Formats: sequence, structure tokens, C-alpha cells
Amino acid sequence: MSHSIYFNFIIKSDKESVYKAVSEPEHLVNWWPLKCSGTPQVGKEYNFNFTDEYDWYAEVKSCKQWDHIHYKMTKSDDDWNPTTFGFNLKQKDKGICLNFFHKDWPECNNHFKHSSFCWAMLLKGLKDYLEKGIIIPFEERS
Repeated sequence: MSHSIYFNFIIKSDKESVYKAVSEPEHLVNWWPLKCSGTPQVGKEYNFNFTDEYDWYAEVKSCKQWDHIHYKMTKSDDDWNPTTFGFNLKQKDKGICLNFFHKDWPECNNHFKHSSFCWAMLLKGLKDYLEKGIIIPFEERS
């Protein structure tokens, strides 16, 4: 049995800005990794660098501009390696509903629980980045 993390919330922004924030390295670094490289195209590799010790890679499994992007971890740690995470965007009256998932965790262990909390905090950072232009310094991100 695998475990999953899900969050749905509204971002008062437009689809293009939200999509860029979750798919383009120059925007991803404003709310998630310290350094990042990659191209939002199926089969392309992303590097999510947090520290020398946490220098992780993923492959784009599915993406459609302004609609969604899904990443499959390829080189990370034993808990994250089997996982896929992604962002699906839906237009709503008050903005964009971001449907986030991080699925296929092998265990509901401390790392899963910690990552669930971290995603909640980071996604709040994504929302603040898009709505208010706030960039939380990397050292202060959960």
C-alpha cells in the first residue's frame, strides 16, 4: 500500500503565472529549491538542488502548458525515489485552483509526515509569491 499527500487551494493569479511558478526553474527557486534546472517538456530532467547532500533529480512525466506538470523522482532518497508529484491548474471565479499531489510514498513514516508538513508550508510560500510577490529566503523555508 502506498501513501499520498493532497492539497487543493485557490491562488489569486492567472494560469500562466501559476504554471510558470511550478514549472520554470527561475520561478521554482523563489519558493522551493535553492537551485534548479529543467525544461517543462515530457521526458526532460529537472535538478532540484537544496544542498550538496540533497541534490535531487526528477523527470517530467506529463505536462501541458498552462494546465499541469507532473514530476517523477529519479534520484533522491529511498522514500522520495518511488514518488511522483504534480500540479494541476483549474480556472475558478476567484483565481486558479491548484490541485497538488505527491503520491506513491512507500511508507507512512516520519519522513512522509515531515514532507507533508513541508509541502503545506512551501505551497503557502508559492501562494504568497504569486499573490504578494514575497520570496522567503531559502534558509527560512521549511
